[in-house]
Amino acid sequence: MIGFIVRRLLQALPVLFGVSLTVFLMIHLIPGDPAELIAGQNATADDVRNVRQALGLDRSLPEQYVSFVRQALVGDFGRSFRTGRSVAEEIGERYRNTLVLGGVALGFAVLVGIGSGVVSAVRRYSLSDNLALLVSILAVSTPTFFLGLLLMLVFSVWLGWLPLTGFDSWQHLVLPAITLGAASAAVISRIMRSSLLEVLDNQYVRTARAKGLRESVVIWRHAVRNAVLPVITVVGLQLGYLLGGAVVTETVFAWPGIGRLLVQSILARDFPVVQAAVLVVALTFIVINIVTDLVYGLLDPRVSVQ
Repeated sequence: MIGFIVRRLLQALPVLFGVSLTVFLMIHLIPGDPAELIAGQNATADDVRNVRQALGLDRSLPEQYVSFVRQALVGDFGRSFRTGRSVAEEIGERYRNTLVLGGVALGFAVLVGIGSGVVSAVRRYSLSDNLALLVSILAVSTPTFFLGLLLMLVFSVWLGWLPLTGFDSWQHLVLPAITLGAASAAVISRIMRSSLLEVLDNQYVRTARAKGLRESVVIWRHAVRNAVLPVITVVGLQLGYLLGGAVVTETVFAWPGIGRLLVQSILARDFPVVQAAVLVVALTFIVINIVTDLVYGLLDPRVSVQ
């Protein structure tokens, strides 16, 4: 298992290098000069030149990239152009908030997705199956920002049950988590339904029924237990998607996470924060994939993680 983890981490190095290089080049192609934004509208050309020199933006792009990589390897991402604080501190505070939002959204997606998928498979072609299919299609097709605004309109403006935005209590977490996890719940539901339908046709399920076991025991102890294995991989991928796709949700609900920080930093041309935030998200996605493979291998002995 140690060898497997080491190999996967080594395979991740080219990915991180490609991500860092791509982001570095893209943010430097964005129109606008961060030195002019920091210096202000009334700044002279000398003021802008001094700011650019202080930030290291007067160096060539290869020199800036090599300097960024050298510092990143030791965990130093520099200081934010916008706030002057350490980039690690800026991202650390927001990253925890994104993990909380992503974790709750994933929990919602898993519970709703597996539950609706089991009901759809057990009662295939019934009204509940067709209704679950319709809701899944709507959840996947609806843009995240539109779903978030719709939930805010219904549950905050019309009904007054939940707050619009904020970060003060668990109630502020409900609408963002549902918005972020809706599409993932739909994907998990469809995968669970397909996997369970395949398992229900196996011989050992028919044998369990022939022994006179209760239908609930047959479904949950024998069928779901084996059908859930393919869902594990999907859940791992969805967690990475939730963390990376939280940008829109955090912006709509003013959630102080890394996604909203990324948007603010792009608008402010805060190059160090943008580069570090994207690298953190990419590294998180890689770690989640490795953990998912390990969990799958532990649950299914046929899969080797040596």
